[in-house]
Amino acid sequence: MKFSDIIGQGRTKSFLQRLAKSERVPHALLFLGSTGSGNLALAVAFAQLLQCENAGEEACGDCPACRKAAQFAHPDVHFSFPTVGANAVSTDFLKAWRSALGENPYRDINAWLQQLGAENKQGNITKDECNAIIKKLSLKAFEGRYKILVMWLPEYLGKEGNRLLKLIEEPPEQTIFLLAAENQEMILNTILSRCQIVKTELLGDDDIVEGLHRKRSIDPDRARQIAFLAGGDFNLALQLADNPENDDARFLLDWFRRCWRGNGVELVQWTEAFAKLGRENQKQFLQYGLHFLRELMALVATGNTAVRLRPEELSTAQNMAKVLDFEKITQLAGLFNDNVYYIERNANPKILFLDTSIRMNHILKNEPF
Repeated sequence: MKFSDIIGQGRTKSFLQRLAKSERVPHALLFLGSTGSGNLALAVAFAQLLQCENAGEEACGDCPACRKAAQFAHPDVHFSFPTVGANAVSTDFLKAWRSALGENPYRDINAWLQQLGAENKQGNITKDECNAIIKKLSLKAFEGRYKILVMWLPEYLGKEGNRLLKLIEEPPEQTIFLLAAENQEMILNTILSRCQIVKTELLGDDDIVEGLHRKRSIDPDRARQIAFLAGGDFNLALQLADNPENDDARFLLDWFRRCWRGNGVELVQWTEAFAKLGRENQKQFLQYGLHFLRELMALVATGNTAVRLRPEELSTAQNMAKVLDFEKITQLAGLFNDNVYYIERNANPKILFLDTSIRMNHILKNEPF
């Protein structure tokens, strides 16, 4: 993977290129940013640049080291990531990992764990994995300039991270840790203090539009709509792009109208139709709903019509702003956010959305539930 394969993040790429050229790379870098911003992709691309035999501003892509790194199979670039099982180690899942990384290096932890068949099990980076890392990095490099460990989501180390403290603080010669993280608060302070933090930027709409055109050949108007919904998360943008296009705006307005009227028969009919859409389409609809409510909240709070809504959506939002205040919008957004969580965990959609519809009716009518 090369920097040119990664969308956006121009400032971070330039910093890493200067760092590699100086040959004074810190022994531990922590790439920190939100889900879908490209932290893991940057770490992997930087690892390839460091091992490249003809490196310039970019990895050459043609030397033996680059060809191996492009397949995520360089013998001196090791990977560590959350797995499932009390004694699991990353090498047990390398085939699945290489496939997932090649398909989408922006993926989130839920998608990865579901690929492993985790269902409701929690992912972690185990004690055995930490011991395996220590053993790997104590060996000499096979053929590269460096021994590199790319760790995705060190948040999942928990207290086992203490086993790596001495290694991170005093690594063997030419050994580099590249950690890709999303939640700083979940990482041990003793690990943070041993790393140089590289904060990545939230991807802009133009970056996501360009990335969707490059990865999925989507027309600009559809890509722009997806970028509005994705909110800087390219993983979410890819998920939205891979689902059939739905008229979510019309569907959301219809739902609000039915909830406002509170007719039980209408709500049951809407719920039964919605349950047939499938889990991914349901999640996409809820993500659109959250986007719409965020922009509606901005409209209510400021009165400024310069919000990220298309003209027909803005007209609907202006009408709704007349009857919804800040508190009601906040409650509705909380419901939508909870439903994304429940859908990901296979809740029964008929029961879930009928209950949600009733709750929305009480919120809209300002009635206690």
